[in-house]
Amino acid sequence: MPALKRLAISVGDLNGVGFEIILKAHNVIKHLCAPLYCINYTMAHQAANLLHRQIPNDFQIFNVSGEFTIEAGKVSAQSGQYSYDSFIAAVELAKNHHVDGIVTLPIHKEAWMMAGIHYVGHTDALRDIFQSDAIMMLGCEKLYVPLYTEHIPLREVASHIQSDKLTSFLLQLYATTSHKPIAVLGLNPHAGDHGVLGDEERFIESAIESANHHLGKEVFIGPIVPDIAFTPYFRERYSMIAAMYHDQGLAPLKALYFEEGINVSLGLPIIRTSVDHGTAFDIAYQNKASILSYKNALSAALKFIDSKKES
Repeated sequence: MPALKRLAISVGDLNGVGFEIILKAHNVIKHLCAPLYCINYTMAHQAANLLHRQIPNDFQIFNVSGEFTIEAGKVSAQSGQYSYDSFIAAVELAKNHHVDGIVTLPIHKEAWMMAGIHYVGHTDALRDIFQSDAIMMLGCEKLYVPLYTEHIPLREVASHIQSDKLTSFLLQLYATTSHKPIAVLGLNPHAGDHGVLGDEERFIESAIESANHHLGKEVFIGPIVPDIAFTPYFRERYSMIAAMYHDQGLAPLKALYFEEGINVSLGLPIIRTSVDHGTAFDIAYQNKASILSYKNALSAALKFIDSKKES
């Protein structure tokens, strides 16, 4: 049998549900890949004890130094720093080709801020580390939603709708997914109603035309009216819908496919996938967390690894 692909797993915020998910899923995912958990045994045993679980005998770790007292459901600088250190350890393993890809468990943005980490999340950090315009895409096999803008205030979104930047985004999206057709949402209600409710759609339309002209085929369709784009009619026709801002795409996506969704970073020299949920502090260490998104993230990482090798 061929050797299993090696995946580095960053453990996320240890005050949340990440380590519970890791322990629950280990006996399932070890048959799919060779997981390498970025944590040290002291922290792993502390988390396992809180969950009244044992660390499996075949649990392989990559040591990430640091110790603190886990406090379930609490936002803390120490937990934020450790989640960042675990993430960076996983990235370095992938950069140096010690693993085939990485899967990240959820971090808490405020905890990162309290720890003095200036990134607002994994994707933001990955862009800086690799000097790449990585695209954040969330979803599942039924529907993927790439985001043109992500973690910025809503009041700033309109100023980011520029034809040249959006054209580059669309071309990179196609280059990294080869998906077609891709629906592109408008920004305003009713997609602006021909300028009555806003005129940003003229930039979106221009970018769509430019990207399709560059590709020599009709890949991108739109701008689509946002409030009907996630109805069954459109989902039957488009399994990828590009959103202009975070909640425009993710609110309906999570209403439809919350537990099974994943997060993918496109356009990087490494493979990175993640769960599509947060730290769930409200149920931390209560053995209530679902492992479905984590399993899907692992499976997606393995598919991306295979497709990258084929290309």
